[in-house]
Amino acid sequence: VLFNLNSIEEANFLERLKPFISEPAKTAVSEHIEVAFEADTKERIGSNVIWLRDRSVERIQVVADIFAKSVILEYYENQISKLFDRIRPFADAIQNQGVRRPKDRELLRQIGGTLLIQHKMVGIVEVGEKPDPLWERPDLERLYLRLEDEYELRERLLALERKLALVSRTAETALELMQHDSSHRVEWYIVSLIVVEILLSVYELWSRKG
Repeated sequence: VLFNLNSIEEANFLERLKPFISEPAKTAVSEHIEVAFEADTKERIGSNVIWLRDRSVERIQVVADIFAKSVILEYYENQISKLFDRIRPFADAIQNQGVRRPKDRELLRQIGGTLLIQHKMVGIVEVGEKPDPLWERPDLERLYLRLEDEYELRERLLALERKLALVSRTAETALELMQHDSSHRVEWYIVSLIVVEILLSVYELWSRKG
């Protein structure tokens, strides 16, 4: 999250960060807003402006935390939207017998992608956690909650978790059905082999009698 940089300064700073970035996003996601300061003001958001009482580091950190979480949520909202498009054929295959069923490897890849998003959201980004400055400055919690409510962070996080659970459940169900069908085919192969073996044995006995 950057404050008070022009486009050239921003580009230079991001360029310096590149050596430290692994798996960079293919498409950039960003948000912009104006921050204004006025002593004794009611801290609020209005007309795309965040009003703060002062320029204290802790207040700036709270704003930065909110924006970082809002952007990362938007990024994962886009990713999960793509996951939904890819998971649709699995659901169609479950409902319609004539539709080509995806391969086990495709299903496992979707399950793995879902788990990876969950790991990053919960374990790395900690979208649902409060920022550290609030532990030392509890008076800033009202500002944090107001911004959190304005950008609907909790609601968006819960919606993402529900979508992730649905994607994971769909892929797992499709995989279980495929494995079930596969085990049935193996059972029929075994039965067929037994029947063939019995017929050969009967034929052999009949040949000897003849």
